[in-house]
Amino acid sequence: MVKFSKSFALGMVTLALFSFCVAANSLEDNRHTDNRPNIVMIVADDHGLDAIGAYGNKVIKTPNIDALARDGARFENAFATVSSCSPSRSVILTGQHNHTNGMYGLQHKQHHFSSFDDVQSLPVILSENGYRTARIGKYHLGPNRVFSFDQVLSKGAANDMTSIARSPVEMAEKSKEFIEQDREPFFLYFASDDPHRGYPFETYPEPNRFGNRDQGYPGINEVVYPSDTVLVPPYLPDTPAARKEIAQYYQSISRLDQGVGKLIEILKAQGKYDNTLILYLSDNGIAFPGAKTNLYDAGIHLPLIVKAPAKQKSTATCKKTIQQCTVHSQMVSWVDLTPTILDYADVSSVPNTMQGKSFKAVLENEHPAGWDRVFASHTMHEVMMYYPMRMVRTEQYKLIWNIAHELSYPFAADLQQSLIWQDVRRRGITQYAGRQIKDFLRRPEFELFDIQHDPEEQNNLAYLAEFSDVRAKLIQQLKVFQQSTQDPWFSKWQYQ
Repeated sequence: MVKFSKSFALGMVTLALFSFCVAANSLEDNRHTDNRPNIVMIVADDHGLDAIGAYGNKVIKTPNIDALARDGARFENAFATVSSCSPSRSVILTGQHNHTNGMYGLQHKQHHFSSFDDVQSLPVILSENGYRTARIGKYHLGPNRVFSFDQVLSKGAANDMTSIARSPVEMAEKSKEFIEQDREPFFLYFASDDPHRGYPFETYPEPNRFGNRDQGYPGINEVVYPSDTVLVPPYLPDTPAARKEIAQYYQSISRLDQGVGKLIEILKAQGKYDNTLILYLSDNGIAFPGAKTNLYDAGIHLPLIVKAPAKQKSTATCKKTIQQCTVHSQMVSWVDLTPTILDYADVSSVPNTMQGKSFKAVLENEHPAGWDRVFASHTMHEVMMYYPMRMVRTEQYKLIWNIAHELSYPFAADLQQSLIWQDVRRRGITQYAGRQIKDFLRRPEFELFDIQHDPEEQNNLAYLAEFSDVRAKLIQQLKVFQQSTQDPWFSKWQYQ
């Protein structure tokens, strides 16, 4: 039998401990040498293109969102693929159209919509590829195993006025510990409930308060807007009722802006702002009739502000006016968000089920071709609001196919009960912002608009002989889109 001295045994133990320490340090070094960018996605709720300083509104106070636009870039032609909360968020986090991923309508218990179990979502893919992931604020998605995050910093029930999702500075502060952790990189899904209408929706004859409350919110300096100062977008009637609600909507946006400012302040304090990809966007358009739950531009043409990681930015920080800073005119949509983020995260094994494409090259000013059209797909909002529509939009034309056009267009509860709509109906007005209400409620099978000459989409060209070729071409593009995205409603072309 071989005998070892105590000194030899001690030496072996020391060597083993040394080897373990080297391995541990090596692992820790590897963690700290992962220089891929952090990712922060800020998703507003029902924030239209009409109420951001960076997009030309000189009344609304959004200094922090505007500053983000100066540091990064804004997209002039960015589109949601559906103007409804849960379906749109499912597209944002999967890179698949909602009719493909299965989220046909709202996730609320009574509506019971969820994405399919085999869908691969952005947070899961990032987690599998070395990212820490966390969400805070509004969620409104399902099932949890598909849209799984490593950490849930807060639960955000839809329309819950006590939720932290209405308190954006608190949201930012609650995210601080996650941001501060040494191990990089991370993905933070920061989803506000602002500026969604507040619950209960029915407030007539007073305006909905859009989450604003007398006691305010921690860390917020409330910005109040007199109703005679707000800008009424052309797709809404300029009435006292409309102005009162827009003033409340503005106040909610200015609160959200302060939360964005606090979040950026935390990133900068931790020295992580430069190497963070930050995206600011909204799930769908403003919660007013004619916008939300429609495929008109008011419902889907939305803000998209992107601040790329500093080392990958091709231009210096803009010191000019907002309107002179970096602007991209390419047509992108929410189906492109997940592929773009995975591109920045250097994830090579991107699922072939992705239906969008990365616009990283656009951000790097490479002017790639092929960004000249977008598609949209709406099936329903709440389960009782079946009204399937499909859309193709080019730089000049938009075609909407109202598949169930024999039905009356169904209103979402927050739109039906809004002061602006109740005021119009109770006064017996037959026109709503240039469109006859009867035409708004009863729509033809096809709507074709020349966006360049008719940006408010008032003049339907679908049944004019001189536009028959345009209509036929766009219908063919729509059919190809439906087939390539496994749209169950494609069968309606044959069996309608």
